[in-house]
Amino acid sequence: MSQPTPEVYETGRGMDAHNEVMREIRGRNDESYDPAEPTRVWLDEDNTPDGVRRSLTIILNTGGCRWARAGGCTMCGYVAESVEGGTVSHEHLMTQIERCLDHEAAAAEAPAELIKIYTSGSFLDEREVPAETRRAIADAFAERERIVVESLPDFVERSKLADFLERGLSTDVAVGLETATDRVRHDAVNKYFDFADFEDACAEVRATGADADAEGAAAGVKAYLLMKPPFLAEPDAVADMKRSVRRCAAVEGCHTVSMNPCNVQRHTMVEELYHDGGYRPPWLWSVCDVLGSTAGVDALVVSDPVGHGSDRGPHNCGECDDRVQRAIKDFDLRQDPDVFDEVSCDCAATWEYVMDAETAYNQPLVR
Repeated sequence: MSQPTPEVYETGRGMDAHNEVMREIRGRNDESYDPAEPTRVWLDEDNTPDGVRRSLTIILNTGGCRWARAGGCTMCGYVAESVEGGTVSHEHLMTQIERCLDHEAAAAEAPAELIKIYTSGSFLDEREVPAETRRAIADAFAERERIVVESLPDFVERSKLADFLERGLSTDVAVGLETATDRVRHDAVNKYFDFADFEDACAEVRATGADADAEGAAAGVKAYLLMKPPFLAEPDAVADMKRSVRRCAAVEGCHTVSMNPCNVQRHTMVEELYHDGGYRPPWLWSVCDVLGSTAGVDALVVSDPVGHGSDRGPHNCGECDDRVQRAIKDFDLRQDPDVFDEVSCDCAATWEYVMDAETAYNQPLVR
């Protein structure tokens, strides 16, 4: 990966010590990627404010998150998969979109109603995705029902969202909030903005959606939360998630809360801690506990544990992981906490012991 220059450092944001460590860790990466190939693409089903919809998820390969190039979040390794040099041309980005559409056409009988576009940074940051590309993507998906784009709060602006809404395309902004607790976001995640900035972004999206009513399109926000960032013990992480889900659901304009259990990604501070015995990804039982406890909030609450069942991903004992993952997916679609009554395993007793006895001073109590 190319070394970031001082000009792209987000001066005065985050913790200088974290940023210095993260730049050193990421500087060890020497892999390169094709700017004409998307990072990933897949088909699935997602719960939306309008019901369950077939979805096409696209992760564009851009020049990488500007905050990550400054140092960035302790758990995020996506910038290590970004294109060398820090920029990707409009032509290459549109080639990536074409290849994703080819993948969809080959794998599905009909186009997906929901499009989800991520960049492992901020889709609305024009240093990652130029305005020309954003408008071309809006044209490419104008006949779909809904689109989700990823962005930090800084880049949420009416004019950018209008490119989609004016085409009658309902638009959601996925904000990587991670937690509603500013201290945890600043010190454990090393993400610089405050919860108040998230609230401001929700207000901006809400106002943009009100302007677009005549087009028949809606605008909203999906809050992305991080279950168990580094330095939090399991019970602390669970308590923080329950508080965070409730705070996000109470913000007008935030209709979905997606809780992402942390996994150990390459070239991150979390990976360094993991190899030194200082980090264990969250238990899947913890995911079930949070989802079950917050099922009554005024928002969709979902989770998609990536890498479930592996040592580097959220896991239980290994015997029950797939069953619990299926229950979580079932909950995502049905929003019924009773699904968790259908799964059990002896390892739940170990999880209960961890929840009772693990602290930040002795974690991880069980690997």
